[in-house]
Amino acid sequence: MGAAMMKVFMMIGLVTSLVSVAYAATGTATYYTPPYVPSSCYGFQDNGVMIAAASDVIWDNRAACGRNYQVTCTGPTNAGVPQPCRGSVIVRIVDYCPPGCAGTIDLSQEAFALIADPAAGKVNIEYHQV
Repeated sequence: MGAAMMKVFMMIGLVTSLVSVAYAATGTATYYTPPYVPSSCYGFQDNGVMIAAASDVIWDNRAACGRNYQVTCTGPTNAGVPQPCRGSVIVRIVDYCPPGCAGTIDLSQEAFALIADPAAGKVNIEYHQV
């Protein structure tokens, strides 16, 4: 393989990796309050407070257990509500939010407070696995 062809493959690889990193899904986040154990994934094991419960969108028949997601608040879910967003957080999936779950991802109260004002209750988000 010539040097020129190798450069082409390297550029394709670089572009592909950048596109996959830049991709983020959209959804909503809600929060739940302590106690955080037991959880669907880890029973009575304490996993700290930077945790979340996955809705069916993420759950993937328990495959989501242990995955980390970066969750970024993008705005309120209700028009006319002041901007609740504060930033983003990385959480670990430790639980399941059953059908009827109000959000795509149900963050611990502590994790939600890092990305948005808890008074909002529910916010629009972008999220991706990290």
